[in-house]
Amino acid sequence: MQRSLIALCALTFFMADVSDGLGPFLGVFLQSRGWSPAEIGIAMTAGGIAGVAATTPFGMLVDHTTFKRGLVIVAALVVVATSTAILFAPNMAVTVAAQIANGAVAAVIPPAIAAITLGLVHQKGFARQLGRNEAFNHAGNLTAALLAGGFGYLFGIGAVFVVMAAMAAGAIAAASFIDPKHIDNDAARGLSEQGQSGGQGLSVLVRSVPLVILAATLALFHLGNAAMLPLLGQALVARGAGDPSAFTGATVIVAQLTMIPMALLAAWLAGRRGYWIVLLLALIALPMRGAIAAWLTQPIGLVPVQMLDGVGAGLLGVAVPGLVARILAGTGHINAGLGAVMTCQGIGAALSPALGGFIAQQFGYSAAFAALGIAALLALTVWVLARPLTAQACGHSPADRLPQAAE
Repeated sequence: MQRSLIALCALTFFMADVSDGLGPFLGVFLQSRGWSPAEIGIAMTAGGIAGVAATTPFGMLVDHTTFKRGLVIVAALVVVATSTAILFAPNMAVTVAAQIANGAVAAVIPPAIAAITLGLVHQKGFARQLGRNEAFNHAGNLTAALLAGGFGYLFGIGAVFVVMAAMAAGAIAAASFIDPKHIDNDAARGLSEQGQSGGQGLSVLVRSVPLVILAATLALFHLGNAAMLPLLGQALVARGAGDPSAFTGATVIVAQLTMIPMALLAAWLAGRRGYWIVLLLALIALPMRGAIAAWLTQPIGLVPVQMLDGVGAGLLGVAVPGLVARILAGTGHINAGLGAVMTCQGIGAALSPALGGFIAQQFGYSAAFAALGIAALLALTVWVLARPLTAQACGHSPADRLPQAAE
């Protein structure tokens, strides 16, 4: 079992760079090829929409398959292939098609890793392992950003593709070292610990008030969040201030250095105060980030803006799967529920680049950051006002049973 848990941490480390494809480097790469902010937004939105369409079905697949490791491996191979296609043919048709394929297969990765984790450690150890997973995930992103920024500075932004391919190879190797015999597939979908063999119907996903509130909150959060980092890189390029690949790598590094301790803090806090406060802190960070970015789009604004990104993402990575696992405990549809929540947040994330790109082109980058910050403020408002409806599901102990959480 210990070997499988070590391999799981390694998987989250290497998969960090793969799951996002080119991530923030895509916007900078396309802008260097003469793309406008609006065109970049369209291409990124296409991938986001594909992810939205695929996430819930893939979550259902993860619930019902015993080949969870295989899903992760296939996803890694496809992401590398689609990103390579963009490198060699960065035109609109190829880029949009590649982003659609990349967004679709990348949607299987979070529910698959969450299911493997839950199957290995069960509900009792889920919050702690989520914290470890997220810490390794952000360490992987940090490592990849350092390598991509360094090699991008020395050899050009095309080196980012080589780094991602190497990380994908590591992810495939790590997945192979997880022993499938250690994965309790009933626990992975939320059944065995409740002594049930069948669970509930999929209608529970729309009947669960806490789940719906969580999904709406995250949709608004990602509407405000997804475009901020790409726009930071684009704003620098537009001003001709510094090397774009090195700057983008630096923005990722600052954020990831913050995310690692935040992920560990989130696991500790969830075990003692419940998940509601963890998500609240993540939501507070984003409006502050938007406000600072609106006024400090020069490199001097990098540190506070990206530290706040690290706070939000580090806390969110633990809170979201933990909340879904608690809300849907005993239903047999935890990963479908996580997929459904990710679908809703994906809608916000998919619209974010198009919204941010349009406003940046029409009114400037400061106006774009301000608009994204307002969306984040709405997310915070929804979560705070709906607390009476989510209090039971957020509980104080992640291992506690919530018999009526799905009602």
